Amino acid sequence: MKKLIPFIKKYLLKSPYGWFGDYPSWQEAEKNTIGYNSERILEKVRTATLKVRHGQAVYERDSVIFDKVQYSWPLLTALMWIAAKKQGALSVIDFGGSLGSTFFQNRRFLKELREVKWSVVEQQNFVECGEREISDSQIQFFPSIASAIQARGVPDLLLISCTLQYLETPYKFSEDVFEYGIAYLVIDNTPFNYQPYDRITVQKIHPAIYEASYPCWFLNYNKLKETVSKRYAITEEYHNELYINLDGHKIQYSGMLAELKY
Repeated sequence: MKKLIPFIKKYLLKSPYGWFGDYPSWQEAEKNTIGYNSERILEKVRTATLKVRHGQAVYERDSVIFDKVQYSWPLLTALMWIAAKKQGALSVIDFGGSLGSTFFQNRRFLKELREVKWSVVEQQNFVECGEREISDSQIQFFPSIASAIQARGVPDLLLISCTLQYLETPYKFSEDVFEYGIAYLVIDNTPFNYQPYDRITVQKIHPAIYEASYPCWFLNYNKLKETVSKRYAITEEYHNELYINLDGHKIQYSGMLAELKY
């Protein structure tokens, strides 16, 4: 009986939520998804973020409230390092930054800086909500990197946290944004394939968070490094504390800090 328990856990009790498949194209993966209700997700994120903003909750991620801040210490180190090089000022474009999750996650430390300009680039409905209910002199919301730069200038840092894997063409996106000439780049909280190739899966979200499924990449880490290295010198590579499971393999979220080659 004891020998059957691992089998039962692995096969019969396998969770229907997580990452599945190995699809030949993004379009084929999309055929096996239900998409998501963006307005419902926005409302859940809005409610959670406002609780954090007003001190009624400590931390929010993906609309879920936590009673303790879960820091990405490598990211926070990078933020403080760049701010130190800028005499206590920090300007960030946070691509795919929701309603400012990372800003509020790190505000205990950010408030000690002389100046902070945090520009979140998001979908239009998130931008409208952010500008209406969250925006202030520090954090503002924009529909594109170009519009953020037009309004607030070229930032010190482009932050891409837990976002790259949800873009249909992540390598093209990367090469396109490199052309803005942003001095520093951080790719944070990103899971990579345990096999040496780019893999497209379908991610099924647990309904306790929100009901959704959509395509998700597990990129080849070395290939992404080669892409980044065309314009940036990679300063540090690291693992985050968060991890997921793919095919029974534990995959730690990873990241890198890179500096523009002049």
